[in-house]
Amino acid sequence: MSTSSETFARVERRVPGDLAMWIFIFAELAVFGILILAFATTQALNPELFAQSRQALDNSTGLALTLSLLTSGLLAALAVEQVRGGEQGRGGWLLLAALVSACVYVVLKLGEYGHLAGLGLDLEYNTFFTLYWILTGFHFLHVLLGMLILGYMANRCRLRAYGPGACSGLESGVLYWHMVDLVWVLLFPLVYVLG
Repeated sequence: MSTSSETFARVERRVPGDLAMWIFIFAELAVFGILILAFATTQALNPELFAQSRQALDNSTGLALTLSLLTSGLLAALAVEQVRGGEQGRGGWLLLAALVSACVYVVLKLGEYGHLAGLGLDLEYNTFFTLYWILTGFHFLHVLLGMLILGYMANRCRLRAYGPGACSGLESGVLYWHMVDLVWVLLFPLVYVLG
């Protein structure tokens, strides 16, 4: 007869994903940390310039960007849970939904970039916009890579390549996507809100 303590003893505890992905994520977070620190330090040295320049940004667009990425991250996390439960098909559909939500981010961000460029607020306009374009552009490239990963993983779910005991690759891809979410959650208030 099995007791509940024996059941808990048999549960395998492990860090999700692959070690290589964790190392990559920490390296990327270090780069973003340096860029965020540079932005915050420069803002502290030039508060008036940053406050004036920030007025050209639309907080509601920034909030919509945040919500689209957080929604996508939630859908990707739910996909992992479905695959762990043996529901690869549902996991694949959730990954496609996460990809659609990420597309909303891309459309909004490209619209914002186009608007700012149309106003002449490019990389060379002033220090705020130099750092804005570098930070958000670097993040945007990570979003695009993450979208490729989401699409790849959705296809792998369709092919039943993942399963309850074999989803380390899926976990790694979703971890990357959560890193993209986390960085944006830090960038949104820093770039759009805080003065």
